[in-house]
Parts: sequence; structure tokens; C-alpha cells
Amino acid sequence: MVEFTVIKKSKRSAARLGILKTPHGEVETPCLVPVATLAAVKALRSDEIEKTKTQIIISNTYHLHLLPGEKVVKAAGGLHQFMNWPKPMMTDSGGFQVFSLGFGRDRGVGKITKSFPGKLEKAVEKNDQPKFLEITRDGVHFRSPLTGEKLFLGPKESMKIQEALGADIMFAFDECTPPAVSREYMKNSLNRTHAWAKQCLAAKKTKQALYGIAQGSLFEDLRKESARYINNIGFDGFGIGGDLGDAAGHAVGTRTILDWTIPLLDERKPRHLLGIGYLEDMEPIIRRGIDTFDCTVPTHYARRGIAFTSKGKLDLGKTMFLKDKNPLDPKCRCMVCTEYRRNYIAHLIRAKEITGATLLTFHNLYYFNSYVETIREKIKKGII
Repeated sequence: MVEFTVIKKSKRSAARLGILKTPHGEVETPCLVPVATLAAVKALRSDEIEKTKTQIIISNTYHLHLLPGEKVVKAAGGLHQFMNWPKPMMTDSGGFQVFSLGFGRDRGVGKITKSFPGKLEKAVEKNDQPKFLEITRDGVHFRSPLTGEKLFLGPKESMKIQEALGADIMFAFDECTPPAVSREYMKNSLNRTHAWAKQCLAAKKTKQALYGIAQGSLFEDLRKESARYINNIGFDGFGIGGDLGDAAGHAVGTRTILDWTIPLLDERKPRHLLGIGYLEDMEPIIRRGIDTFDCTVPTHYARRGIAFTSKGKLDLGKTMFLKDKNPLDPKCRCMVCTEYRRNYIAHLIRAKEITGATLLTFHNLYYFNSYVETIREKIKKGII
């Protein structure tokens, strides 16, 4: 189980400092949760992840079920021993893949609309189904992208897999809906998600913590209905998910959704925002009371040659950096900034050397974690 203690509340906002105690150590909140989809933060060893100031990571149930399979992980002693990660860990339920391999794949859109612009003009209607999977009242029928075989994932299956994986914190199985859905579709989806939430609680057999996920898309009454429901049925913490973002064309953005949702959740329990974590998002979501949040931005951008710095993003794929002898960020104290220079990293990126992705991933995670540290300090000092 986990224990969560709020140690300071801001007088200027809903921001708070907390300690999340798990069987594998404590997490100071608010904090970023880097994504380790297949039991790896891409391009880094587990000991390197620790050195980026990372406190906790999140892996994915669906993908680990495909490779290597939860039986392999369990036989290895669980995820912590399997990947030699001594610190706290979460597993996502597979609910995001209901979207990403379904309507997201069909329409070429992502959940965070400002980062994955797509065609948002046509809403998913009440009886619509994705082309490549089938969503039913009991769960979701997939086809393995590796073998083509039929797979079924529902609340009971998700719980069984997550328990075998052995992370400290699990998430209830839900349907993550696309950015544009009709009210009728969202209402039906919410009924499914709420039924699955109860089934996850009933199926749980271990002492691992279990978070329920509040959904509701851009509909205020459905968001509030979901928050109240998930709050009242006995979860150890809460996830807030769905089609979030603050893109042009959205009538409602993440910040408004959090304003609707968070006041209805038990303040004694931790709140996790699923899939949000751009630098510009961090302070606004923390001001609204988010404790933890996961995001692929620092690692995803690093593998494409982008470094985040105090002067903005740098594209190390550009030839101009081949003559630049400065560190990535003179203000950063990470191993990369103290031991390497832009010209060498630019060469690695242009030559498609794996080491380039490793160095940028390390720096970006260190930079993002340091940025969240400064926000924690602001809360301590009463600035936000």
C-alpha cells in the first residue's frame, strides 16, 4: 500500500507539497513521472534514470503484456527486479491504448491536441466503433500488432496483469476517449469506465495501491459526475484522464477541467494527471492541485535531437551547432552539461549515433525534474 501526507498547502492557490510513501521509497510531490513504457526509459539504463533526479516511473500494462509478457516479469521478481529499478513505480492500465490503437489511429489524432494536431472537426458518435479494435461493455478486443492474434483486455485482465508486474501503484482500466466525442458517446463511455472501475476494485487481490480514473471529456457535468463517482468507491488515489489539451479550437482546456474535477476529490489522497507535462503546463496544473503527472515530452523530444534549456529548445540536428563549443545549458549542472559540448552532441545526432539520444534524454529529464524542484521551492516559500 501507499501512504500520502500533505505537508504544506499554498495560501495562494490549490498547490500543495506532499510525501507519497511506497514500499520502494518516498516521493516528494508534486513531481514528474517519466514514462518507461516497456520497463525502460528509452536510451537510459536504470542507474542513469536515478541520476536525472527521477523519483518514480510509469510502465504500460498493454505493451508489457505483449512483450515480454507478465509471466516473464513475475518470474523475474516483478518489474523492480526485472529492470533493476529500486525506486517507486506505477503501471498504466492499458486504457490509453483503447484510444491510441482505436479512434486515435483511425483519425490520426493524439490525446494532447496541441502536441499532436489532427482532424478534430468530426465527433465520434454514440454507436461508432474504431476500425482496429472493438469496445464492449466487458472490455476491449484488440489484435496484437506483433502477431495479429486476438487479445482481450478488460478490468479483470488488466488487474491480473498489473498485479503480476508488481508496481507500487496500479491504475483502473478505463476508456480514454478521443479529443472530439459527442455527448451521447461520452455518456456511454463514462458508464463503461465507471463499471470497469468497480470491477477493478473487486478483482484486486494484492496490497498494491489502486488509483481510479475520472473521465468526462469536455462536458462539465460529466466530469463532475465522474469525479464524484470515482471519489466515492474506495480508491487509494485518483487519475484524471481523457482528451486533455489547450489547443486552438478547444472550447475547454486542461486547466478548466482540473478546476471542475479536483475540488470533488478527497484532498487526503494523491492526484495524478495522465499524459500531461510540457514545461509550460507544469506550474498551472500544480497550482490547481496536481501531485504527480506523467509525460513523454522530455524523452520523445530528446530522441529527435531537441534539448530543453533555460534559453528555450535547441535543435541539435542543425549544422550551426557543429561549431558551438558551449554546454547545452550553462546553468544546468547535469552530467551532460558539465562534461559535453553542443558540437559533439550535434555530431552524434546528425550521425544518428545512439549516444546522442542517451545524452539528450539524460539532460532533458534532469532539466524537467529540476524545473519541478523549483516549483516545489516556490510552494515552500509561499510564492505560488
